[in-house]
Amino acid sequence: MAVMKVIEVLANSEKSWEDATKKAVKQASKSVKGIKSVFVQSQSAVVNGDDVTEFRVNLKLTFEVK
Repeated sequence: MAVMKVIEVLANSEKSWEDATKKAVKQASKSVKGIKSVFVQSQSAVVNGDDVTEFRVNLKLTFEVK
């Protein structure tokens, strides 16, 4: 039986929500091993004038506890 743990991670990107998600997983994997899944809990964006300047995601990462 595997024991799983879930942590919440916030990330941002100037490109897209997908890029923010990839950045979050890449950064988290430096200290958290065995990431199995990611759930995008929410998305938001920063608007400056009439341009979207930043994409933000709130994620839940699931990983196995050894």
